[in-house]
Amino acid sequence: MLNYSTDNATIPTTADAQYLARMLKVLADPRRLAILELLMQGVQCNCELGNALGMPANLISHHLGVLRKAGLVVMERDTADARWVYYSIDREALAELNRQFGSFFDPARIQKRHPACGPRSAPPNLAKPELKRQEGEWGER
Repeated sequence: MLNYSTDNATIPTTADAQYLARMLKVLADPRRLAILELLMQGVQCNCELGNALGMPANLISHHLGVLRKAGLVVMERDTADARWVYYSIDREALAELNRQFGSFFDPARIQKRHPACGPRSAPPNLAKPELKRQEGEWGER
């Protein structure tokens, strides 16, 4: 789990950054978000998702595969007829995703900071020295 403090700046580890980037990439597709939205309503089969979204079964299967590989969706075969597969949200994975995104994107983490270089590098309570251009200083005559 990401561990960000509001007391001091914490840069995410490489593993944390890779996780966030991977999950953002998975969630960046509007069709996957639509599938997740339907799955938030409860267990669904491929044909229900396809009918609700107007998408062919093979495309639904592709997106479900991406969501499963990311760990967000689980599948379960029907015990009476194994040809039927049902999909649902992995609640633990969703809770972890929510915690990690919440930690990373927490507005309380935004700190007041002044640049260490450039004209704005001086603390705001100190007067900034005026820059006076002297003849020839910047290659002019």
